[in-house]
Amino acid sequence: MSNTYTLACDTLRAAPAVWLITGVAGFIGSNLLEALLKLDQKVVGMDNFSTGRARNLEEVRARVSEQQWQAFRFHEGDIRDEAACQRAATGVDYILHQAALGSVPRSLEDPISTHQVNIDGFLNMLDVARKKAVKRFVYAASSSTYGDHPALPKVEERIGRPLSPYAVTKYVNELYADVYSRCYAFNSIGLRYFNVFGPRQDPFGAYAAVIPRWVAAMIRGERIIINGDGNTSRDFCFVENVVQANLLAAVMAKPVCSEIYNVALGDRTTLHELFDGIRRVLTECGVVYNQAPCYRDFRSGDVKHSQADISKAVGALGYRPTHRLLAGLQAAMPWYLDNLDKLGEPR
Repeated sequence: MSNTYTLACDTLRAAPAVWLITGVAGFIGSNLLEALLKLDQKVVGMDNFSTGRARNLEEVRARVSEQQWQAFRFHEGDIRDEAACQRAATGVDYILHQAALGSVPRSLEDPISTHQVNIDGFLNMLDVARKKAVKRFVYAASSSTYGDHPALPKVEERIGRPLSPYAVTKYVNELYADVYSRCYAFNSIGLRYFNVFGPRQDPFGAYAAVIPRWVAAMIRGERIIINGDGNTSRDFCFVENVVQANLLAAVMAKPVCSEIYNVALGDRTTLHELFDGIRRVLTECGVVYNQAPCYRDFRSGDVKHSQADISKAVGALGYRPTHRLLAGLQAAMPWYLDNLDKLGEPR
């Protein structure tokens, strides 16, 4: 943990604030909620449960004290509803905007819904944040914004053409944030997440991310499917690194009108290496998986290689990833082993 992050946590403990987390019942949102409540912050959460789960909130409640849980207030609502955004944002100091319809394949199948949530909903929250004069609006941007730009590692200032409707929506978020900085001098920070993984990430459903999907399949003894030849690579980032980046961006960033930071490990792992890593960690936990993977065509809309340059976040925010891939898998695996059967239940 960086000295800067330790200082940020100490600052928050000494002067508690009021936070709004959109998408609070989701994977990243619930991890942010847990971290903030453990820092004795007051938190308002907003979710419509389209992709979030009530059990994520129940799990957070079990992991904090009753006094800390009493500092949480939940609003069930949709970010496409401006009035709901207004109600949730009343009296808050910081907004961590995580609500979105993720997944490249989902956006290819349903670009209209992806646009409505990720652009219309984002603009609602951004405008409400401006009108409420919150101290900082931090939002989940995406590495998909880099599109077809071939250079590695990915540097914030150099992007290509979007490869999916999802990527378009996340780029438009950045454009709106920049326009609001120039037109209204409104502070915002976008965090371009790279392949986040960790506890509470749903392994089921058509749009599940690769790590939870593979973990679940291996635990159940099912065959792993690899899109492409297995040499596709990603910068996998453990969720605790993302929590750190959000709090640093909200509390420690110098006053700016609009800024973008990569949030990742700054490394690259192929799908073959990921397969071996998950199998190794499961073996350490007593689960033996001996099946070879199956291969199918490369998936439309995906980039083949992704790796972040995190030097900007390191220098400006004091960001220091605490978990590399294997350490993150080791930290997350007990949660999957304990909860996998429950996750198959209806929402």
